[in-house]
Amino acid sequence: QVQLVESGGGLVQPGGSLRLSCVASGRTGSSRMLGWFRQAPGKERDFVAAISRSGGSSYYADSVKGRFTISRDNAKNIVYLQMNSLKPEDTAVYYCAVKEAYYSGSDYTRYDYWGQGTQVTVSS
Repeated sequence: QVQLVESGGGLVQPGGSLRLSCVASGRTGSSRMLGWFRQAPGKERDFVAAISRSGGSSYYADSVKGRFTISRDNAKNIVYLQMNSLKPEDTAVYYCAVKEAYYSGSDYTRYDYWGQGTQVTVSS
């Protein structure tokens, strides 16, 4: 089992920045891929970004490329999502997730463990 706890969400003005963190505990050695997803009210859960265990491979949704950066610190079992140039359409609950095998796709149902989510609201 892997437990995930997200933090760092909040209210930010358009054009602002936030950094989300996700701390993993438990069987973290099996965490091959770490991903961030988001879900706005009434919408499906969407892929945001993912990173491999080594950090050598990362993937982004087209909507966040050039604005968001995913990174991980394996020594601390933390994955980060740096979000810059935030837009109102980025408003959602953001979730981190773990997949125990390598996976470069965006299907959230393929991930094995999930955090409880952190709210990000972009509004003036």
